[in-house]
Amino acid sequence: MTILVAVLSTGKGTWSTLLRIIDAAEWDKIILVTNQFGKEKFSCKKPVEMIVLNFDAELEQLFSEMKNALEGKIPKLEMDVALNMESGSGKEHMALLSALLKLGFGIRMVTFKDGVKEV
Repeated sequence: MTILVAVLSTGKGTWSTLLRIIDAAEWDKIILVTNQFGKEKFSCKKPVEMIVLNFDAELEQLFSEMKNALEGKIPKLEMDVALNMESGSGKEHMALLSALLKLGFGIRMVTFKDGVKEV
């Protein structure tokens, strides 16, 4: 299938949407960008790789840390990744989107509505 990359942060009901996306497809790999709270509290049945960062950092620092953390985690053979940003803030979304694009990946935005749907 493909690799799912998602922000796991704040927002009422966003974790349940992310769980539905995770469960609804066979992902080659699942990478969640989260903070310490998300690492400690989130659980799901499928294996996920968590990148734990300080979301209170300034945008430039957050981007740099995300880019460094993601580098090498997604095989260069992947032309694009499935991305979900329903959880989190604009700053977290900007940093992740920029990091993925700077690493050379295309983006397919995904959500859940009667299964995983590309937006």
